[in-house]
Amino acid sequence: MAATHSPKPHLRRNSEGRKFPRAKGKPKLAIKRQEGKPPLTPKERSSPNLEEDTNPDLIYGLHPVLAVLKGERHINRVWVTSKIRYDSRFHQLLAQAKTKGTAIDEVEYRRLDYMTGRGNHQGIVIQVAPYEYVEFSDLIERAKAATDSPVLVIADGITDPHNLGAMIRTAEAVGAQGLAIPQRRAVGITSTVVKVAAGSLESFPVSRVVNLGRALEELKAAGFWIYGTVAESGEPIHTVSFTGAIALVIGSEGHGLNLLTQRHCDVLISIPLQGKTPSLNASVATGMSLYEIYRQRAIAPLDLSASSVAPARLPK
Repeated sequence: MAATHSPKPHLRRNSEGRKFPRAKGKPKLAIKRQEGKPPLTPKERSSPNLEEDTNPDLIYGLHPVLAVLKGERHINRVWVTSKIRYDSRFHQLLAQAKTKGTAIDEVEYRRLDYMTGRGNHQGIVIQVAPYEYVEFSDLIERAKAATDSPVLVIADGITDPHNLGAMIRTAEAVGAQGLAIPQRRAVGITSTVVKVAAGSLESFPVSRVVNLGRALEELKAAGFWIYGTVAESGEPIHTVSFTGAIALVIGSEGHGLNLLTQRHCDVLISIPLQGKTPSLNASVATGMSLYEIYRQRAIAPLDLSASSVAPARLPK
């Protein structure tokens, strides 16, 4: 008779090449860790300020934090590594913030990793007081006092904080006097908006209005011309003469300018597109429209000819 042999267990090799039997049951899942990011210690995870540390509305990163420190907003608390705290760019500003009652906590780098969900904090995180919106009437008065031909941007239902932050950054960069957003069905000034705006909000006023249509009528009464951007059916933007006080209305990402808002506009404008893409991102449309407005003014800042005068507003 042929000898019978008991079946050998299934073998696998370890990292050194040695064979050993596979463990019975379900295999354990390997826990992936980011390279260079050591896990938090139990002491750090049991921080007494855990609820505050994991606050999703924090501002972090060298440039956004530096802009806030140089501005006038009240800062509740700062978490910073020793390297950044004594950096020449931050040392004096942090000392000034401390004299105003700001709590300064010197922490380990990985503590900030935990607070920001491994975000790109670069060694410093701050918690600021809620953003203080400007009254809409004050926004209008500030704009008219700043220049004879002010430009205000009106964001109609923007829900993406990255879009709103980019719009604010662009508007401030080209020289607009402010921006207004509706109170409902639109994003407000969050930490993401502040970060994307990259410091622009420290010198750029934003107002929040309850009724957008009423706000546009208030602008008309103050002498502003209302230009609404639409994907199609508007006048090509390069054929429109932008003169005097201007309010540029930008529609939401998904639906554009709603019909009620369109009725409050004096002129509807469109950016001609040649490709197959049907529309532009809201922040891109804002940048292109503002550039055209300021391009015209740079070419002919003192042009008072009849062709440069805005058309008479027709009764509706």
